[in-house]
Amino acid sequence: MGATIIIFLILTLIVTAILISPILTKQRRNKIKKRPFPPLWSAIIENNLPIYLHLSPDERRRLQGHIQVFLREKQFIGCQGLQVTEEMKLTIAAVACLLLLNERGEYFPKLRSILIYPSAYFVQQTIAVSDYVVEERRDIRLGESWTKDQLILSWEQVQQDTQNWKDGHNVVLHEFAHQLDQEDGKAEGVPILQRKSDYPVWARVMTAEYQQLCQDIQQNAITLIDSYGATNPAEFFAVATETFFEKPQQLFSQHQDLYELLQNYYHLNPTQWT
Repeated sequence: MGATIIIFLILTLIVTAILISPILTKQRRNKIKKRPFPPLWSAIIENNLPIYLHLSPDERRRLQGHIQVFLREKQFIGCQGLQVTEEMKLTIAAVACLLLLNERGEYFPKLRSILIYPSAYFVQQTIAVSDYVVEERRDIRLGESWTKDQLILSWEQVQQDTQNWKDGHNVVLHEFAHQLDQEDGKAEGVPILQRKSDYPVWARVMTAEYQQLCQDIQQNAITLIDSYGATNPAEFFAVATETFFEKPQQLFSQHQDLYELLQNYYHLNPTQWT
């Protein structure tokens, strides 16, 4: 009887901890968000994120809160001798947190570490050429998002993208969109949506737009959405996110259904920022 009571108490404590943990996490994050945002941080973000001053005062306030939580919860690691600076952390955090302005509140839950290389980096890949032959290949990359707990970025590319905000290319937006996509453990171009009824609409619009991009590329047509998006649905979602934030007016004009789908998902209207 005594052992049964002890087991019951332990189970009760475990269940209580599971139920209380999200509440405590939310309270801790809200406390961090309310801290004064250092003026130096604001200056760095204004200098490195051109879109920042076009946000509404409320959006800037929310972005500042998200940045503070992001910096507290994520680890930044320099690679190949790179010394990670406050500017690097703030720039990456500011761009990544644009995706969180809809108050998702999860802060890329699977992500623990952000690895930063000075520039493009090489990775060794083993590719099956046939049933009996594999090929070793050395690929050059600018960023990667892993399904486990790491994300990799080239600082040189991050700088180039922030300095050329309206070109439709942004490695931070791209890789963190992959993080949103991978929250359910799969990378298939379908992030976790708010309602079950959103999934059929997402599938219809995304499938049509993805197929259209593939068709346009086969016909050598000029496309607003980068051709890399035709690689697979996961890459299409990431590339479409880049376009949504960097070329919102063009996306709305040429792909209204896709724009409205992403607007509903991110709860943002970037056309107001230009």
